[in-house]
Amino acid sequence: MSNETKKQIAKAAPNRWLVFCILTFSGGIAFKLSSMKDMFYVPMQEFMGLSNTQIGAALSVYGIVQTIGLIAGIYICDIISKKYMIGGSLIGIGVVGFYIATFPGYYGFLLAFGVLAILGEVTYWPVLLKAIRLLGDEKTQGRMFGFLEMGRGVVDVIVASSALAVFRAMGEGAAALRGGFIFLSVVTMVAGVLCLIFVPHDEKCVGEDGKEVNKAEAAFSGMMQALKSVDIWAVSLNGFVVYCIYCGLTYFIPFLNKIYMLPATAVGMYGIVNQYGLKMIGGPVGGFMSDKVHKSAAKHIRVGFVVCIVAMAVFLMIPHEALGQKGMWMLGAVCTLTFGAIVFTMRAVFFAPMDEVKVPREITGAAMSMASLIIYLPNTFAYVMYGNFLDRFPGMTGFRIVFSVMIGWAVVGVGVSTFLIRRIKKHQKNA
Repeated sequence: MSNETKKQIAKAAPNRWLVFCILTFSGGIAFKLSSMKDMFYVPMQEFMGLSNTQIGAALSVYGIVQTIGLIAGIYICDIISKKYMIGGSLIGIGVVGFYIATFPGYYGFLLAFGVLAILGEVTYWPVLLKAIRLLGDEKTQGRMFGFLEMGRGVVDVIVASSALAVFRAMGEGAAALRGGFIFLSVVTMVAGVLCLIFVPHDEKCVGEDGKEVNKAEAAFSGMMQALKSVDIWAVSLNGFVVYCIYCGLTYFIPFLNKIYMLPATAVGMYGIVNQYGLKMIGGPVGGFMSDKVHKSAAKHIRVGFVVCIVAMAVFLMIPHEALGQKGMWMLGAVCTLTFGAIVFTMRAVFFAPMDEVKVPREITGAAMSMASLIIYLPNTFAYVMYGNFLDRFPGMTGFRIVFSVMIGWAVVGVGVSTFLIRRIKKHQKNA
């Protein structure tokens, strides 16, 4: 990091935590409309006339547009200032929310989800990660990203609960569903306005001759630099493996239900803890362990892979079916949540090594877009793969295969993270 960059970070220190809080607030809100099914699945079917297939198709459109869009994002995320990209995207998401509140037809609904994917996953999320990285230095990256995850989890709970409260207060009818959508839209737009006010502009791109560089040219150069960078590929593949394991956490719910006979009333509670509770705990713990204990997010993730291998291997040796017949579901819940917590500490910081491998700050947008594309790629195949194992091999056999595959990913992860750590050491020697 140059002395000039260090001076700029130090100068921004008094208000960087305010900016960080606003960015975190926006991060917990930005995807609430695209995940409206989590809150309003049944009302959407009843009042919008959507079938299970149609809602699933909208989610598929979202995923397809996200994947294609992130390829373009490698180029566009460094062209426009992060202030406008983040703020404008959030306001745009709010506008789409108002459109959805009109209860458009099926094809209008598909179009809305396609636009939400562009605004949320392409022009917002990588730029948010870029902004978070630029707020700190190498020594604080783990905590920055860790607290981002924790803060998003807190906002997730508050906003989702508030939207449901609006829905109930308005009578749980069609008007109430519109009210819930409008509430989410307004809150998202408020976050966008706050970002437009408080998030700083990007630094000017200056060439070796001291003259300002054309942003389009700089962005194209940054895109090519990112695609050719072994370091960015290493960070991305490291996160990719973490995410493959993370996708497997979803199947702890049917595991507890079918093998441990988890009571129906406890399924919802377990899901909340698994989705939000672990995010709030894993974020700060992962950040602290990365910055203070292991002194490196990459090293923390490698330790996490090793712990995952050992923990899941021991877990597979437990006589689950016998314990399930005795009604000892609490034991199963504690074991799976503990494993999930380990994965969440890794997930919280898998973007943090960008600073450790000295990715130039001026191409952070391209780097984060490329990393997002690769890291979240398991969404396109992991759930289908795990689900297929469970369908083809019913009972405990299927779950053993799923858990064994998760161990396999962790073994691959140890190799990838070791390679990444070697790259980091190489940069440290050359610094």
